[in-house]
Amino acid sequence: MKYEELAKDIVDHIGGKENVRSLAHCVTRLRFKLVDESKADTEYLKKREGIVTVIQSGGQYQVVIGNHVPDVYEAVNAVGGLNGGGEVAAEDDGPKGSLFNQFIDMISKIFQPILGPLAATGMLKGFAALLLAVGIPATDGTYILLQAAGDGFFNFLPIFLAYTASKRFNMNSFTAMGVAAAMVYPGLANPAGMDPLYTLFAGSIFESPIYMTFLGLPVIMMSYASSVVPILFAVFMGSKVEKLLKKLIPDVVKLFLVPFFTLMIIVPLTVLLIGPLSTWAATLVGSAVAWIYNLSPIVAGGLLGGGWQVFVMFGLHWGFIPIFINNLATQGYDQLLSTVLGVSFAQMGAILAIYLKTKEPKVKQLSIPAIISALFGVTEPAIYGISLPMKRPFQLSCIAGGIAGMIAGAFKLTGYRMGGLGIFAIPSYLDPSGAVNLNLWISVIVCIVGLVLGFLFVYFSKIPVLYGETATAATTIDANSAVVEAMKRDLSAAAEKDLIASPMTGEMVVLSDVSDEAFSSGALGKGIAIRPTVGEVYAPANATVTLLFPTQHAIGLTTENGTEILIHVGMDTVQLGGKGFTSHVQQGDKVVAGQLLLEFDIDLIQKAGYEIITPIIITNSNDYLDIITTKEAELSEGDYLLTAIA
Repeated sequence: MKYEELAKDIVDHIGGKENVRSLAHCVTRLRFKLVDESKADTEYLKKREGIVTVIQSGGQYQVVIGNHVPDVYEAVNAVGGLNGGGEVAAEDDGPKGSLFNQFIDMISKIFQPILGPLAATGMLKGFAALLLAVGIPATDGTYILLQAAGDGFFNFLPIFLAYTASKRFNMNSFTAMGVAAAMVYPGLANPAGMDPLYTLFAGSIFESPIYMTFLGLPVIMMSYASSVVPILFAVFMGSKVEKLLKKLIPDVVKLFLVPFFTLMIIVPLTVLLIGPLSTWAATLVGSAVAWIYNLSPIVAGGLLGGGWQVFVMFGLHWGFIPIFINNLATQGYDQLLSTVLGVSFAQMGAILAIYLKTKEPKVKQLSIPAIISALFGVTEPAIYGISLPMKRPFQLSCIAGGIAGMIAGAFKLTGYRMGGLGIFAIPSYLDPSGAVNLNLWISVIVCIVGLVLGFLFVYFSKIPVLYGETATAATTIDANSAVVEAMKRDLSAAAEKDLIASPMTGEMVVLSDVSDEAFSSGALGKGIAIRPTVGEVYAPANATVTLLFPTQHAIGLTTENGTEILIHVGMDTVQLGGKGFTSHVQQGDKVVAGQLLLEFDIDLIQKAGYEIITPIIITNSNDYLDIITTKEAELSEGDYLLTAIA
């Protein structure tokens, strides 16, 4: 009952239980799907004690709570009377959005429920490996039991994935688990000591010895233990077959005939076709990812380590989770996830520096639990509560994480199990044999580098004031004194201006009215927004193109006077993957005011379901005394937009 009052407040201010389609939670957030998000009082919830912030992204209304989110989740379910823990049928899942949104939503729903136990069992396997490292033999009962506790979950992973996938694809969960159980049945693995009847695809990478047939059809026998992709396809196909059978079979015998025929059809279909094809596809994907990584492990490490916190903010990290697990299943190791090992430590170092330097009591109070959470790999309290609103510390922590990722890539740091987060991830890098080798020490070094760099970068930078609570000494100065006159002269000399023109034609929008909190809160910088009527972006001043996203939906410029400008066309338009955008410049180009930079298709963006409001922000706003914006309601390309006052 500790969180009953908070839970009641949350339910009341999201529009009541009748406004809830579904509710789930991750490590730090309650993830609602609401019937109508406009009914939620977002501003109240953001300011409510016990809530870090609210984020609306990917069709989810996310209430960031912190480490005690499981308790709040249970309380919300209890006080809201949400049946089945807030879960609803797949047909009532609300708007789907783009294909990319659907993919991320599917992956998060399938993998999110098992990540905790998967990480826990990985830690148990790491602990078992530590027993070998200190000399306990592999025949010892303690080692065997701990290894079984850790390895059992991963070995029978298809059964657990069948359960979560059945929720996503709306299939009977136990029928889906029955399909998975058949896939990991020992008799269907490659037999030892038997001669094959014949061999399919001899001489190719798909070479498959055939030991038995099913109704004359060759059965390609392979182990599906620890596999990921085959069961997802099997459950997807099973859901379609089950749905059809429910329509054809009379109600009086549906209870047993629907699962009977579903299993009779899907198990042979999976073993004969779905399993081999998806296994080969997963192997090819794993090989392709390894090939891309090996082109430049340092660059890959820098990009993943530096961008991971941004991916997490927008939920894009779910696209990588299956790749990590697939690598472990097909190769027995993974090097991609290793590149983000130092990220939580970089955020921890940044918050530690803020704690030591800030004069704001509230920031100090928030910093302590945020530091502890980051040590254990949970960075949302640190990001949303402190570093992101301050902006510069968040950017510096990303740089520190990128450098740590480059070191991990340079040494090809390898993880052998899906372990815990933060400091609990280190045993994942211990060799399965228990040998303490360089790989383990590199993992420790990566964590230390992330921590130290995150601390130093932020400690030796200016710490922004977040709540305006800095204690200052009261000083009274005569308004006509020589000191004041000197200050006036200094301010007058410093008031150099950088005038920025409108880069597009459209309607002016106050930045605080932009739907994306990262822009509207000013966390990314001060500025203005435009709702464009013409799909063209022009250079607002003489400048250098310092950033051009691969998807071409956003461009960064640095003017001759040093003003850093970000022009972000639309909201969440990164998910279009560049469709509808055309760039006329490249990163590094020098441009003149009025030069055409980008073109974009307004109709295509809106038909895809995305907002076209375009923020134009000064990302180094902290370097200026003030940013003054136009008050004109209608703007044409080249009109006055804003002034950055030095």
